[in-house]
Amino acid sequence: MAYQPSAKEVAALRNRTGAGMMDCRNALVETNGDIEKAVDLLRQRGITKGEKRAGRGASEGLLYSYVHFNGKIAVLVEVNCETDFVARTDDFQNLAKDVALHIASANPIAVSPDQVPKEVVERERAIYDAQVAEAGKPEAMRGKIVDGKIKKFFEERVLLEQPFVKDDKQRVGDLVKALSGKTGENIVVRRFVRWELGEEI
Repeated sequence: MAYQPSAKEVAALRNRTGAGMMDCRNALVETNGDIEKAVDLLRQRGITKGEKRAGRGASEGLLYSYVHFNGKIAVLVEVNCETDFVARTDDFQNLAKDVALHIASANPIAVSPDQVPKEVVERERAIYDAQVAEAGKPEAMRGKIVDGKIKKFFEERVLLEQPFVKDDKQRVGDLVKALSGKTGENIVVRRFVRWELGEEI
């Protein structure tokens, strides 16, 4: 008998991808309830709404400023969408607020992996290469181990890859995709600045 996903599993997949309920249910049935494989399957089929919209222009939106409760950390973040109508909705403004709060707490170094300076990635890779060699891992496995460590580095330091501070079961990027699916618009975290009292400019 085929796997029957629960309504909660279907809703969780829908939140992550913005795909329709039936598409999510079918993907979970095909992957026997493995949510990561279901996400990949929907992406392969071009069903995830956020990915379809990623190429569309997003020139509306807002700049959101946030000062952390201790008065020592401040964040300014730009979040874009396609229309002023969506920019004025509570959902969009709450997303901007949540992203700013997350940046204040988690201190990411870039919005997405492709924005991390090449020299930073190369330095990390050199460190991981040395660690893996020191640990005496077989030559054939070293590349994969280092790639895994780089992925982990992005998850720890890059905004869209980081687990959301208010719910670590989803990434910040998942929040953006979910709202994109809900609104039908391309939504993008464009850039941010984070200041901490006393840090060097």
